[in-house]
Amino acid sequence: MAYRRTPAVQARLDAQREAVLQSAVGLLAERGYGGCTMAAVADRAGIATGSLYQHFANKAELSVQLFRRVVTREIAAVNAAVARRETPEQRIAAVVETFAARALRAPRLAYALLVEPADAVVDTERLVFRRAFRDVIATEIAAAVASGRLPEQDPVLTAAALVGAVGEALAGPLAAAPAGQADPTVEAATVETTTIEATAEVVPALVSFTLRALGGRDDSDA
Repeated sequence: MAYRRTPAVQARLDAQREAVLQSAVGLLAERGYGGCTMAAVADRAGIATGSLYQHFANKAELSVQLFRRVVTREIAAVNAAVARRETPEQRIAAVVETFAARALRAPRLAYALLVEPADAVVDTERLVFRRAFRDVIATEIAAAVASGRLPEQDPVLTAAALVGAVGEALAGPLAAAPAGQADPTVEAATVETTTIEATAEVVPALVSFTLRALGGRDDSDA
């Protein structure tokens, strides 16, 4: 007779899996994918490495679930910001502003999500991630074009180009952050000041670039 898990056992396993994912998110934000070994995640979660394999067959499977966990949170934040804006142009700006600002506030995590070398399965998830943001922007571009607020253009193509440009523009600032964060001699206040300065400079520039690329009016021109 096949063994059936009791509700209590299943609840314990579900809670343990959740603890593992939360621990993995913390490690990803601190050390990137390279630091998210099965042993390190298990140690952070307070379980034996063998127990981790009850939930994830290997690091690739863990990485995929970890990536989806963090990306779902980022997409939710962007959608919430978009919902607070009135016009399509404002909503497109909100996507870029929210995504870039959150990335610069957690640069090690964003670096891992966007550009850090990782398993092929993570690269596949990155494509899904970029397409999700592309689709949000494309929907707003299509609405703006239909209402005559933006010139005629291919919404999906323009949105894909914007997502790629924003990601490339952030790659430099994000790549510079991990070494500083990992260095224990760098004071937290110094890292925070650098992050604030980068956000103040980069985010407005990206929003301005986005509006200009769309063919819309940038309020900074007034």
